[in-house]
Amino acid sequence: MKFFIDTANLEQIKEAQALGILDGVTTNPSLMAKEGINGETNVKQHYVDICNIVDGDVSAEVIATDFEGMVKEGEALAALHEQIVVKIPMIKDGVKALKYFSDKGIKTNCTLVFSAGQALLAAKAGATYVSPFIGRLDDVSTDGLNLISEIRLIYDNYNFETEILAASVRHTMHVIDCAKIGADVMTGPLSSITGLLNHPLTDIGLAKFLEDHKKNA
Repeated sequence: MKFFIDTANLEQIKEAQALGILDGVTTNPSLMAKEGINGETNVKQHYVDICNIVDGDVSAEVIATDFEGMVKEGEALAALHEQIVVKIPMIKDGVKALKYFSDKGIKTNCTLVFSAGQALLAAKAGATYVSPFIGRLDDVSTDGLNLISEIRLIYDNYNFETEILAASVRHTMHVIDCAKIGADVMTGPLSSITGLLNHPLTDIGLAKFLEDHKKNA
C-alpha cells in the first residue's frame, strides 16, 4: 500500500518524507488556502516546492469545470514538474478530460468519487488514480469502506490498471481497514500515518527495557 499525505503544509510533508515511507502528496484548493497560498503564480510555485521534497506523485487540482478549461489548466499543471498528477473532478466533462490526458500520457487523479459507477467510468477513461472519499461517506452514515471493496472487485474483474486511492482518510483504523480490503493508496493527514506507530505495549516494553538497562549499567 502506498502512503500519500493530504496537505499543502511543507513542514508536515518534510516530516512524513523523513520517515522514509512517503510515496506521494495530494492537495486541493482548500488545503492551499489553509496554508495562505493564494494567486495562480504562488500556487504553482508551491506545487513545485512540494515536488522538490517528495519522490513520488503530487496531485494538483484543476479549478475549471468545463472540458476546455480543465485541459488548459491540466496541461499547465503537468508542465510544472514530471511528478505532477492532474486532479480532475468526477463530472461529465471531467471524464472527457480524463480520457484526453490519458491519451496524452499525462497522469490523472479522479477526485470526488462516491459510487462504484463513478469509479468504473474513471477507470474506463484511463484515470491513473481514482479517489473515493470514505470519510465523507461515513459522515452521512454510508459505509465508505464498502465502496472501496466494491471498486476493488470491479477493477479486479476487468484488470483495470487504475489505482484505488482511499481519500478523506480520517484516522489509523481507516488506514488499516483500507489495507485489508485492497486499496492501492491511502491519503490522509500526517496524524493518520504517525498514529500507526503507537501502541501502549510498545511504550511499556521500551520503558521496561530502559529501566533494566539502568539497573545493569
